[in-house]
Amino acid sequence: MDTSRDLVETEFPVDFNRRVGLSFNNLRLLTRALTHRSYLNEHPEAIEDNERLEFLGDAILDFLVGSWLYHHMPEMAEGRLTSLRAALVRNDRLAVFADEIDLGDALRLGKGEAESGGRHRASVLGSAFEALIGALYIDGGLDKVQTFVEPMLEEAVEEILLDNKDRDAKSLLQEYTQANGMGTPSYSLVSVSGPDHQRTYEVNVIVNHEIFGIGQGQSKQAATKAAALDALTRLKIT
Repeated sequence: MDTSRDLVETEFPVDFNRRVGLSFNNLRLLTRALTHRSYLNEHPEAIEDNERLEFLGDAILDFLVGSWLYHHMPEMAEGRLTSLRAALVRNDRLAVFADEIDLGDALRLGKGEAESGGRHRASVLGSAFEALIGALYIDGGLDKVQTFVEPMLEEAVEEILLDNKDRDAKSLLQEYTQANGMGTPSYSLVSVSGPDHQRTYEVNVIVNHEIFGIGQGQSKQAATKAAALDALTRLKIT
């Protein structure tokens, strides 16, 4: 038995476990949740990265958030419940949850990923949060996940509803422009930059031949949504 490896795999997450109050019984499971695939590429002695736990955590969050909304929003229509759940489990919101517990500081990243800002990248943080939820479920069951997640949901829902953040930015912008006789917005890809594995897209949203917003993202879809949100901000709708 490789006791030195076992020691590393169990000692690594102790501080994070204590600081966040997760009370993991299986610290090797927590270590796996905190291990990004870039670390595994550079450290083949590591047991496993967190991608399988991410898959499980995604499913657990979908269920828990849907259940929480159903019981806490008894008068809300199904369509709004669906959009609110989507807003709560999308990657950028999960990255906010991750920031609240300083999850980025606890991650095991490869050197290149860490140096390129991986500890603060929303895509990395959101995925790691899902992995953490998956690990917490295996370690302590659904009740343990609920105890951890539900206080976060209460605060996030209030913020989302206050600013209509569950509504799709493109739909909101189109509703506004059409209601005000401005026609339908169109989106134009301005540029694509960066290496193949880390593209940055820039998109303009145009209304009546005028640029109303500019957005950037790691995909054309993300940049389009960012452009719509920028337009809404300029119009003081959000």
